Amino acid sequence: MKKIIFLLLTVCLCLPAAVMADNTDKKAAKRAEKERKERVKENRKESKKVLKQLEKEGWKVLGSTRTLETMLMRHYEKLDLGGDDAREVVGIATSVKSKNTGKQMASTNAAISYVQEYSEMRGRMLTDVTANGAMSEAEFEHFYSAFEREVQKDIKGELTESFSIIRENGDGNYEVQSFFILNESSATKARLRSLDNALKESEAAQRQAERISAFVRGEK
Repeated sequence: MKKIIFLLLTVCLCLPAAVMADNTDKKAAKRAEKERKERVKENRKESKKVLKQLEKEGWKVLGSTRTLETMLMRHYEKLDLGGDDAREVVGIATSVKSKNTGKQMASTNAAISYVQEYSEMRGRMLTDVTANGAMSEAEFEHFYSAFEREVQKDIKGELTESFSIIRENGDGNYEVQSFFILNESSATKARLRSLDNALKESEAAQRQAERISAFVRGEK
């Protein structure tokens, strides 16, 4: 009898905690759904604005019979599904005679533009790793050039193309823009792979590997 009473008391004590946990989960789910809807709303608004601008500039979809509006909507839907971990990267190619060459150049330029976004990190990293005199500025520049080359190469494999657009320049050449989606978690792993390869080219950077790695992971 005592065991039964003890079990009943245990159940009664556990019920409020379970209810509180359930309510917390429901609130978190509602908050996440609200944030998702707001993100979708903003992306749809952005999609319409981008569509209007691209049509005004004379861009057309490259390599697909779907309309520009459809491709943009699908692109932003993918960004919505990816949430905070998904981001847009755009590559541009100008004055090309071949459409295929234009797409290839746009893909390469997308990777280059991604690398260039980290110019601020480069400056902060330089200040940090050379502050104690363990690495000279020349050694850092040698290492970072190798790191940029590796990132540019590795990040191309993480870029998922949504669609490409094209327009004529009027002189027989074309301009191409390619829209990609990049998963930030995958991008971080790619940067860390690039770092491992770049470190092989610099003993000075190897001694600063822990500090450099923190920058690459976005911890500094």
